[in-house]
Amino acid sequence: MDHLHRSAVAHHRSQPGPDRVATPWLALLAGPLSYGIAAPALVLDDLAEVLGTGEQAAAAGVTAFGWGIALGTPLLAAMLARRGVRAVLTVATALLAAGTLLLVLIPSLPALVAGAAVQALGSAGLTVTAMKLADSPRRMGVAAASLAVVGATGPLTGALVADMISWQAALALPLLAALAVPAARRGATPPDAVPASFDPLGMVVVAMLVTAAVVVPHRPLVAGPAALALLLLLVARMRVRPDGFLPAAVAGNGRFLAASALAFALGVVNFALLYAAPELLREHAGWDGTRSGVVLLAPYLFGGFCSAFLVAASGRAPRRVVAAALLVAGAAAPLLAAVTTAVPLLLLAMALASLAAATGQGVLALHATGVVPASHRAEALGLFNLAYLLSVAFGPAIAVTLW
Repeated sequence: MDHLHRSAVAHHRSQPGPDRVATPWLALLAGPLSYGIAAPALVLDDLAEVLGTGEQAAAAGVTAFGWGIALGTPLLAAMLARRGVRAVLTVATALLAAGTLLLVLIPSLPALVAGAAVQALGSAGLTVTAMKLADSPRRMGVAAASLAVVGATGPLTGALVADMISWQAALALPLLAALAVPAARRGATPPDAVPASFDPLGMVVVAMLVTAAVVVPHRPLVAGPAALALLLLLVARMRVRPDGFLPAAVAGNGRFLAASALAFALGVVNFALLYAAPELLREHAGWDGTRSGVVLLAPYLFGGFCSAFLVAASGRAPRRVVAAALLVAGAAAPLLAAVTTAVPLLLLAMALASLAAATGQGVLALHATGVVPASHRAEALGLFNLAYLLSVAFGPAIAVTLW
């Protein structure tokens, strides 16, 4: 009997594991999330006309998408840790498809908001999965660069798709990520470990905290105290339940928190300059929105493409050197934009911000997940990405205030 057991184990070990997901599939799985943020930028007037509202009301869909990715990132990451890649791919794809159907089939403001939020939940799940499957600096760099490149080309792509097909097609662009799902399923692996029992109270507090944080830039006097109170409640919950929805091994890790904070700061700088760029170019060069949109492709594509190579090379550099370089680039970008009126220097500032944010997302994600126990790396990746994505809510608000 012992001989039979050893033979069975040997046979099992000799079987090939799941195929490694090819890097281009990871880029396709992650990148289309940025279409949900960027593609509607130049079609808001079409949406407002169809919905019979103003552009500000039509932009509520973009706000709902931002809330969905901020909330969906930690929720789907927790599911990834507990149920594995295939379960998350199934749920995320279903959410992505359901949200897209709402957006394209029901031309009303409530459907736009609800559809964008549901679509974002699915997009967040696919992006977290792509970064979980990116098991090397090179592959992580490609996944992070895909988000930056799609974000840079998103407004122009959305406008072209809307002109050639329809505004519904522009809103459906995040669905492109579903094309990579079959390849990702073939590369699926079991969960890292059997997790502790589910913590519904912790999940609810995290969801409320994320919602309050997203609202802070728009209603600071109300959302700020609420976010602080929820943060204190979450800390208390973590002490009572250290293995709960927010694991103490992750949230209490100083190096993880430092990496997440730096990623958030770099994201704020990048998104602030991205939203300030058209106004700065109009003021200093007299360019209209269309010309600015085309010219801005250069610095943001530069940042996105170069980040893939820098993330891949970062594994050979000391962490402190990499962090210092990101800090310098992230600080230089807004300072340069604030003191110069020359268009080439403005574009340089935007390129620096894009490069620092895209590189930081990839490099710091590797650092943040590398300092926590293996059994909590999926949750760590979700919380790290949450910190980065919250910058989408803060960056534009700061741009409006300063510029």
